[in-house]
Amino acid sequence: MTKAFVFDGNDTVGNMVADRLCGAGWQRVGDAGAADAVLTYFTTQTALEDAYFGDNGIVQGARKGTLLIDLSCTTPTFARELNAMACVADLVAVEAPLVVTDVAVPDAFAVRENLGCFVGGEEDCVEAAREVLDLLVAHVTDAGGPGSAQLARAAYSLQAAAQLVATVEADALYHAVRTSSDMGEIAGMRAGAITPAGDALLAAVTDGRFDGTYTVEMLMGELTAALTTADDADLILPQAEAVQRLLELLAIIGGSDKAPSALSLVYREEDACAKEGLDWTRAEQTYGDHDHDHDDEAYWGDDFGDAGIMDDDGMTGAYPGFN
Repeated sequence: MTKAFVFDGNDTVGNMVADRLCGAGWQRVGDAGAADAVLTYFTTQTALEDAYFGDNGIVQGARKGTLLIDLSCTTPTFARELNAMACVADLVAVEAPLVVTDVAVPDAFAVRENLGCFVGGEEDCVEAAREVLDLLVAHVTDAGGPGSAQLARAAYSLQAAAQLVATVEADALYHAVRTSSDMGEIAGMRAGAITPAGDALLAAVTDGRFDGTYTVEMLMGELTAALTTADDADLILPQAEAVQRLLELLAIIGGSDKAPSALSLVYREEDACAKEGLDWTRAEQTYGDHDHDHDDEAYWGDDFGDAGIMDDDGMTGAYPGFN
């Protein structure tokens, strides 16, 4: 008997899920009430909550026994809440936040071996989800009970973000020195990397590959989930917050749909940014007078979630992420 699934959320991830499951004989349907499995991936907490708990949401609309697999990066608190609500509704809930191994690959979701996930939930629920997860990703790491996979993913996100900005700043240093007037003799050199992932990212920056299916928006969602997890535990993470600021700046000037390698453009000249469709006047409109100290609340906002993001009408507002 053919099994049916529903996907809700990001189109790129949805296309990957559909390709893998349909290739294995599953059928995609549009109604959670007719599905054996419901899979989700969102980059913001608000959208995730609405999908599961809103009017006619998944928890309300799915039939008893339906497998729920959330591939989003969220908080342990939300994961436990979803698990509890699913248990009450006789649903089978699993958290399985996705991991993209090489974020510099132009089509990061095309190859199963480039994807992994952490998985958490009740033991029988995790076992029920194993078949689907093995179809989607090459590496499944069992983290434990409800909330554990999101905690593991948050820790991974912090380290990945630190590596990203360290690699980008190493490249920025080499770029600045190479372009100085008295350093022409080392113009062919480039920064080295201490990890394979860092080397792949440096290669993307050097080659000018700033577009990809794994985007800054996705990365921001992952890092914001990690910061919210830390905030729930009354923990301040200055390095992660600084990285989030840089990503917010890149998003403001038009880079939210770019690959993470585009963060290097924030350190480059304005004309280099313009060639990639980035517009620094958006930052001027958002932050106003640049003569004030960058520690000023008017520049940074009163917490890490308040930086302005340009919407479709050219206006700014809070980044639509985790509150």
